[in-house]
Amino acid sequence: MNDKVNEIKEGLQHFHGSEMFFQIPLIRTRFTNGIKYLADVADCFWLVTDSSVIAKNLMNKSYFITIDFKRLTKDEQEEFGCEAFITYGDGNDNILEKHRYNVTDFPLDELRLFFVDNTLMLPSEY
Repeated sequence: MNDKVNEIKEGLQHFHGSEMFFQIPLIRTRFTNGIKYLADVADCFWLVTDSSVIAKNLMNKSYFITIDFKRLTKDEQEEFGCEAFITYGDGNDNILEKHRYNVTDFPLDELRLFFVDNTLMLPSEY
């Protein structure tokens, strides 16, 4: 698993800007090359879809939305009764919404994404 995590982290470093956009047909959210790469190598299309739906619903609260995935430590898992949280913020340390995930197969412990102008992207692609 550690090799896969290192491969994903290394691969994500190569994305700066985006030449092409992809789209989730039902909700018409766009996502960048970096997000497409992440979804493919980490097998996390669920993350792209979930975070897009929620961020899209928060656009009336903030034009710029941060999406922070955090896997909890074993002690935190016992305390909170879940494996991970995804926190949606406005980029100014104001939490707009927080979702708990009881189980996750996402390989990274932490990840930050941005949602701007109906587009999900890596921070390096902003």
